[in-house]
Amino acid sequence: MDFHSFRFPGENDSYRHARNDLLQAEIDLRRQVEKVAALRRQLPLSGEIPEDYVFDEGSADLSDSRTIRQVALSQLLQPGKDTLAVYSFMFGPKMKAPCPMCTSIIDGLNATAVNAGQRLNLAVVAKSPLQRLRTFARERGWNRLRLLSSAANNYNRDYYGEDAEEGQQPSLNIFVRRNGKIHHFWHSELVLVPSDPGQNQRHADMIWPLWNLLDFTPEGRGTDWYPRLTYP
Repeated sequence: MDFHSFRFPGENDSYRHARNDLLQAEIDLRRQVEKVAALRRQLPLSGEIPEDYVFDEGSADLSDSRTIRQVALSQLLQPGKDTLAVYSFMFGPKMKAPCPMCTSIIDGLNATAVNAGQRLNLAVVAKSPLQRLRTFARERGWNRLRLLSSAANNYNRDYYGEDAEEGQQPSLNIFVRRNGKIHHFWHSELVLVPSDPGQNQRHADMIWPLWNLLDFTPEGRGTDWYPRLTYP
């Protein structure tokens, strides 16, 4: 079956046949992605947040090391925007360096924050003290994100930004405001369940440009390559 009449320079029949099979699979995948997104949107409200978590936050100027203010989770939702996305960054006070995988994700979030901010509220939370977080953010160029320290509250524990032994783990949580109250809506729970053989949980792949780009290539993601904080 030919889905369209377009052809590329030098293309042969065997390529077109294989590409059409793949195109059907891509169409099926697109439909499944839309189906899952629709199911996600139809989730009922989950529990109200047990407390209005108070985070430490600095100024928008990352070179400002003096300004520290406290901001409640409810204050992260701007008027007219009732959805809040919070990414838990694996960068705890006992870690010598932040997680390279999380860092790659946040690189992408920083780039898209202005666009995402037209539709929702977005924040990144880490357990490390605020100035340690901001120092790394300054080095990384994260200048478009709300960067919050959860060092003085229970957010990480309650919403699985860390495990029972305080080991840091990545999580994406979505909160919504309804009738003046903040409810939990969704968590990237694939990180909490066993992965399929040969795969990691891929719980945050939909917001991660790196892996999605590599999936278009003949080499793919590979089995032994992961992003690093620095490269030679």
